[in-house]
Amino acid sequence: MRYPVAAPDLSGNELEYVTECLSSSWISSNGRFIEEFENSVAEFVGTRFAVATCNGTAALHIAQLAVGLKPGDEVIVPTLTYVATANAVTYCGARPVFADVDPRTWNLDPASVRRLITPRTRGIVPVHLYGLPCDLEPILETARTHGLWVVEDAAEALGATYQNRFVGSFGEAAVFSFFGNKIVTTGEGGMVVTNAPDLAERLRLLRGQGMDPKRRYWHPLIGYNYRMTNIAAALGVAQMERVGDLLAARQRVAAWYQEELADCEEIGLQAVTPPAVSVHWMVGVVLGSPLARDAVMAELAAAGIETRPFFYPVHHFPMYAGCRTDQGCPMATDLAYRGICLPTAAYLQRKDVAFIAQTLRRAVAKQPRLHRPAVHHPEVTPCPS
Repeated sequence: MRYPVAAPDLSGNELEYVTECLSSSWISSNGRFIEEFENSVAEFVGTRFAVATCNGTAALHIAQLAVGLKPGDEVIVPTLTYVATANAVTYCGARPVFADVDPRTWNLDPASVRRLITPRTRGIVPVHLYGLPCDLEPILETARTHGLWVVEDAAEALGATYQNRFVGSFGEAAVFSFFGNKIVTTGEGGMVVTNAPDLAERLRLLRGQGMDPKRRYWHPLIGYNYRMTNIAAALGVAQMERVGDLLAARQRVAAWYQEELADCEEIGLQAVTPPAVSVHWMVGVVLGSPLARDAVMAELAAAGIETRPFFYPVHHFPMYAGCRTDQGCPMATDLAYRGICLPTAAYLQRKDVAFIAQTLRRAVAKQPRLHRPAVHHPEVTPCPS
């Protein structure tokens, strides 16, 4: 048997609703499902407005344009994240500044954020990595103190909570992704949520080529073709009908992994501590040494178990090599080269998780005694002014 690292659960009304789109010919960016999907996400998260987009990166882009990000501004982002977090800042002509992460939660370190603030800083984009909410309160307090906006990158974390509130309801805006590997999927898709009516209006303008909704084909600003299709939204509506079941399945899978791996000294799991509750979009583990990671992944692949490495630190990519960082972000760099994402999906049964975990333990045991080596960082220069 082969265990993919992720797989969608399309066992609800997805086929029925997509067939309705095809039968009615409403297959593009008009149709009843778009508004229904937006309303269902806004209601679930607890925000007043939701604006659907063609993907999560597009959502990140227009969210930051809408809050006023301009060329030359700086935005603080974690370096341990998918590259889209930084790319969306760059699309706006602004500069990402890379913060380090907490070694236990793998999420944005509030102290690192504080060290990076300059007069050019305009905002902070906390990323809820692998479905675990950041420690938001100190980040929000820093933003209030310095007059900064916060846009949550909740791409992986629909349904996660912090202080008994859903992520996505804390900053000026937040974004979700509905890519095929997400817990709720539309194939490709994204969403911006906000409580501000003027922000929601601007988001809709930016999403739809900047066309005035009251004056057809009049464009008062430069916009983008970032609209979601009715077909994608139909998938989303069907998925949101079962969001509770989809989230519960991830909790079961994560709990099984915890039981199977908790006593293994050479395998570390992401620390989930109150007031954060993770949705466990992806179960990750950190090995004792980066030297063993590739060999372990190869052995898992030979057993039919697909895995993924952690995201590379974004400041290691050539196009961001000159950007400011917090002392080279040693914690993020260390984690990035030791981390593996395991199969995490609703289809997994208890016996499947046991097999994957046992195979992982055997692969790790075959390696030389693992240890955490010194981490060497590439020299980086400040971003040019």
